[in-house]
Order: sequence, then C-alpha cells, then structure tokens
Amino acid sequence: MAKIQMKTPIVEMDGDEMTRILWKDIKDILILPYVDLKSEYYDLGLKHRDETGDTVTVESALATKKYGVAVKCATITPNVQRMSEYQLHEMWKSPNGTIRRILDGTVFRAPIVVEGIRSYVPTWTKPIVLARHAYGDVYSAVDEKVEAGSKAFLVVEDKDGKEISRRLVHDFNGTTGVVQGMHNCDASIRSFAHTCFRYALEQKIPMIFATKDTISKVYDGRFKQIFAEVYAEYEAQFEQAGIWYLYTLIDDAVARVVRSEGGLLWACKNYDGDVMSDMVATAYGSLGMMTSVLVSPDGKYEYEAAHGTVTRHYYKYLKGEETSTNSVATIFAWTGALRKRGELDEIPALVSFADRLEKATVTTIEEGEMTGDLVPLFHREGVTPKKLNSRDFLLAIASRL
Repeated sequence: MAKIQMKTPIVEMDGDEMTRILWKDIKDILILPYVDLKSEYYDLGLKHRDETGDTVTVESALATKKYGVAVKCATITPNVQRMSEYQLHEMWKSPNGTIRRILDGTVFRAPIVVEGIRSYVPTWTKPIVLARHAYGDVYSAVDEKVEAGSKAFLVVEDKDGKEISRRLVHDFNGTTGVVQGMHNCDASIRSFAHTCFRYALEQKIPMIFATKDTISKVYDGRFKQIFAEVYAEYEAQFEQAGIWYLYTLIDDAVARVVRSEGGLLWACKNYDGDVMSDMVATAYGSLGMMTSVLVSPDGKYEYEAAHGTVTRHYYKYLKGEETSTNSVATIFAWTGALRKRGELDEIPALVSFADRLEKATVTTIEEGEMTGDLVPLFHREGVTPKKLNSRDFLLAIASRL
C-alpha cells in the first residue's frame, strides 16, 4: 500500500530508558510501514539534555509552539542518585515542567478503557478525566538550605524596586532547615479554568475543581475566586447541557470521586494533579493505560504517556533479559498526535489510521494477548490471558492492524 502522506511535521521528543526502546519499536513496527512520517526530532534523553545544558528541552517546546502538535517519550527527572549515575553537570529540572511552563497549558489525563480490565474501585464504571494545571507551583519553585540562626522572608517589590511587603516565613533559631518559594499567575489560572470548562462542555461531563483554600487562604483562595468568575461565563451552557460544576476542598473531592461512578472531569492544581492522576491511573488498572495531553490556551497540543521511563525493566533489558513492558499509553500518545495532525491538516486517512491503531491495540488485549502487568487484572469470560514480551505485544497489535 502507499504510505499515508503528511503535510506538516509533528515535533518528536525522544526520551529515556525502557520507554526509549519501546519508542523505536513502536515507530518501526506500527507507524513507519504505513505513514510517511514527517517529524522534527529532539533528543530529550538525559545525557543529551546534560550535553546541551538543557537547551534542547526549550527548543522542543518552542518547536511545539511553531508546529502545533508534539509527541513526547517519557523522560528522567534527575535526583541525587541520577546525578551520580549519569555524571551530570547539574540536577536539571523536569523537562515536562519546562515544556508546560513555556506552553502554559492544561494536562488532561484519561484512562484507556478495555473490556476485561476491571477497576480497583468497583463503583468506577465510567472514565474519570483528570485536568492538571501545568504551570507554576512547586514545579517552578525556588528553594534553599538554611543554616541555624537564619531568617527567611517573603519580600515583594513593585515594578520600580520599592519594597511593598516583607513577611517572615520562619526564624530558623537553633535548627537548620529548608525554605521554598513558589508562584502562580492570574492569567495562567484563568486560561486553566477556561480550558477545563470548555472540555467539560465538549465531552458533556460534570466537573469538580478542588484546592485547600481553608489553609492556603490567599494562594489557593485566588484559584477558587478566578474559577468562580470564569464559571459565570459558562453557567448557562452547563445548565443547558445538563451538567454541573462543583468547587470543593481537595480532601472532600477525593471522597466524592472514590464514591462516584466516574464519568466526570476532576480539575486539580499542578501538584495535586500530579499525585491524583497516578492514583486514578493505577485504580483503573495500570499506569500504562493512561493517556496524557497538554493543551495550551492558543491550541497547541503535546501528547505523552502518563507514566515514567520503566527503569526496572530497562536494567533487565541491558542484561539481555526478556521484558514485558506495557506500551499502550505510549502508542496512544502517537495516535493522539497523528490524529490531531490529521484533523488540523485535513488528512482523513491519517485520522483513520490513528483510530485503527487504537482499535487494534484495545482488541489485542480484549482477545487475551497482553503484557505481564495486565494479566492479573484481566477477567473476561471465555478468554484466557496470555503474557507476551514487549516486542511480541507490538507484533500482535501489528497483526490486527
């Protein structure tokens, strides 16, 4: 068959460890035989980020702003152990955080629902979509170690450098410690609110937004206030669509969501969304079964898997041992990017290909062929699950594609 032709490139961000191995196999087995892939390639592997002083991450984000669609492999955010392991020049910040800061977007994460994979929460019969604010908070924070006897202050100056306020954060009298300062911007919070309300209307699902404004009265209180202001613009449309919006505290939201049947959008601040998206993904079966897309206010899209680089499997791979690594979320990152590129460039064949690849992936699992993490979760009458290694799972999908 003739390969499907593309008009505009997508931005391709390669990554680390086991997901980097899967990345190449997915392209070679499932995409390149059918699509004349046009991509602008950026290597976001940790070694290359270190070699470029992390400028490659910024370049990939700017390319996404230029071309409008990106697909990203999972990457390492280094800690002290990684600093030594990779002999890094610096403990580089999260590449996801850098990209989100530049695009100022909202991350939407939704489970990939497969017949036979049961949720750990029996009441969850419908997908829960988690919207994560992708700007600021702890991901853009500055922090310092503090010596005993020091004092830390929060100081605000006006545009001319005149001090407006000075508040004592803590007097480290007699003890060492740490201090951290973080921020957010009204414009980013407002665009986050608009994006969430629009998504809920498009999907016709109710929406919950939660913070902890009883404790963080000014910081979280600002989120609550802006969301209330923005919702006033959408309230009539929500009522017409027969859906609702609820603001509540994050601990109350957790209780409500666990008791629910699903079928809703849960909007969270940056850190809350990071934690809760992993909880929701795992409850639906596996982190390997969760899609993730970053949507900027001006309509740029970056697709990725919600999970990490699968380090333990990578070390097995390096020893020549067989792995059975779930590649579903990474496949869906590619299909999401290719579908969006096809929609924006009006290439129906590319949209159809993305749909078919997703269907082939889901069908492979539903017919009993899957990676090891899904076998204990799979229960379908008349179907006995069979564990496949990482590459054979992709070949099983290819046979159906």
